[in-house]
Amino acid sequence: MAVPTKLPLLLFVSSLLLHAALAEITCEEIPNDMCAFAIASSGKRCLLETLTSAGGEVEYQCRTSEVVVERMAGYVEGDECVQACGVDRRSVGISSDSLMDPQFTSRLCAPQCFQNCPNIVDLYFNLAAGEGVYLPDLCDAQRANPHRTMIELLSSGGAPGPASAQSSTLFAMAPSPDSL
Repeated sequence: MAVPTKLPLLLFVSSLLLHAALAEITCEEIPNDMCAFAIASSGKRCLLETLTSAGGEVEYQCRTSEVVVERMAGYVEGDECVQACGVDRRSVGISSDSLMDPQFTSRLCAPQCFQNCPNIVDLYFNLAAGEGVYLPDLCDAQRANPHRTMIELLSSGGAPGPASAQSSTLFAMAPSPDSL
């Protein structure tokens, strides 16, 4: 009698394993309108790119980037976070340019995004770090004075102007263009 009671459990576990195997996410198979802010099962970010066909038409294609996300794999960002953070699913490539837009930074730093959307926050955390900026400090400075924060980000610390203690530590890591 022990065999029949274990059979349903074995079938259930087998179905879960089969489902997990079939649910693997690859960037090249994600629809273009879901590509940006998705992470493949391999842990690499998906990237929407443009291609020009032989006829001169611009086409979009979802590709796997070389950017690896540490603790998140097989994830497609939900509409709630896309709206809360003010990002666009039609974004082509990955760039830190949007961090210079005070309206975008305000939405990214808002609790609805910053505390609930770890995928988007992780992406922009790393983009900001690439610019020599610590995102939580940028968010603190943005809340205090959004216009000034953008000016300091644009200057990359090379010409900070009158500096407060907060702004000097915020951009201390960013090298000036003269030192490069």
